Amino acid sequence: MARSGKVILVTGASSGIGNATACLLHSKGHRVYGSIRRDNLESAPFEIVRMDVTSDESVNACVAGIIAREGRLDAAVNCAGYGIAGSVEDTSIEEAQRQFDTNFFGVLRVCRAALPHMRQRGQGLIVNISSMGGLVSAPFHALYCSSKFAIEGVTEALRMEAAPFGVRVVLIEPGDFKTKFTENRLMTAQSQANPAYKELCARSMEAMEKAERTGLGPEFVARVIEKVVNCKNPRLRYIAASGEQRIVPLARKFLPQSLFEAIISSHFGVR
Repeated sequence: MARSGKVILVTGASSGIGNATACLLHSKGHRVYGSIRRDNLESAPFEIVRMDVTSDESVNACVAGIIAREGRLDAAVNCAGYGIAGSVEDTSIEEAQRQFDTNFFGVLRVCRAALPHMRQRGQGLIVNISSMGGLVSAPFHALYCSSKFAIEGVTEALRMEAAPFGVRVVLIEPGDFKTKFTENRLMTAQSQANPAYKELCARSMEAMEKAERTGLGPEFVARVIEKVVNCKNPRLRYIAASGEQRIVPLARKFLPQSLFEAIISSHFGVR
C-alpha cells in the first residue's frame, strides 16, 4: 500500500496509546514513524525509529533523520511517558526529576526539535498527550499528575505562540485505560519502607489499578488522535475518557472545594 498521507512521528510507540496510535494512523495511509527507546518491539506495521526522549541528541537526530528522509514532518504526537506513585513525602528529588525528564522535558525536546521545520513550512501539528491527571490530581500520584499539569501549561502557551506560523497544537487528556502503563508504574523507593502512608497508599493504588484494568483499550484514544490529525482547525483540548470520568473536571469547577476533595479522597480510599 502506497503511503501518500501525512508524515507523522509518534513517540512511545512500543505499547499502549503510542502503539495503538501509530498502528491506526498507518492503517489510514499515513507515513508513520514510531519511536521506541529499547529493543522491546520486534516488528510493527509502521516504521520503527530509535529515540530516547530524555536525550537532546537522540531527539534531535531522530527528528532530523525523518525530515531528511521524507522532506517534511507534518505531525508529532507525544505519547512517551511513564508513571511513579507514592506520597509526596516519600518521593525523592531524583525520582521526581526522572519523572519530569521523561514526561515533561521529553515532550519539550520533541516540540523544540520539530517546531523550526514546521514553522518554516508554515504548517504542522503537535499533539501532546496529557491526562485527566493533568486536570485533577490524585493522592499518591502527585509527581505524575504534576508532570501532566506542566504539559497543560506549556501546551496552552505554545498553541498561541505557534498559531501565527500555521502550526496547530493540541492536548489529548485520556482517562483510565487498560494498557501496560499499569504494570510499568514505579513505586518510589521510600514508599516501600515508610509505614506512615503504607495503608493509605495501598488503598489508593488499588482504586487506580482497578479503574485502569477495567477501562477501555488504548484504541479509543488513538481514534481521538486520528480525528485531530484530520481536523483543519482542532480545538485546544480533547478529553478521551468514559462518561463518568468526563464529568470530573466539570465537578471541580462547580462544587465547593471541600466537597470535591472529599469525593476524590473517598474514591481513592484515603478518607
